[in-house]
Amino acid sequence: QVQLVESGGGLVQAGGSLRLSCAASGSIFSINAMGWYRQAPGKQRELVATITSGGSTNYADSVKGRFTISRDNAKNTVYLQMNSLNPQDTAVYYCSAKPDWALGYSYWGQGTQVTVSS
Repeated sequence: QVQLVESGGGLVQAGGSLRLSCAASGSIFSINAMGWYRQAPGKQRELVATITSGGSTNYADSVKGRFTISRDNAKNTVYLQMNSLNPQDTAVYYCSAKPDWALGYSYWGQGTQVTVSS
């Protein structure tokens, strides 16, 4: 089992920045990728960004150039730096982890709310 705990959400004005953190614990040796997803009210959960154990990253088109995903292996923590936020970024952001035995992301955090005011 892997436990994921997010932090760093909050309320910010449009154009502002936030950094989300996700601390992983448990059977982290099995994780080969981690990611951030988000879900806005009335919408499906969508991919924001992912990072592999080798450091390769992938971003949704809507956040490219504004968000940066990174990881600190020593701290077992993944970050999402979000710049130039706009109201469309308002959502609950979830950290997720993909174990090497799974086809997809199998572990999820509890989510952290990000609200961007106009």
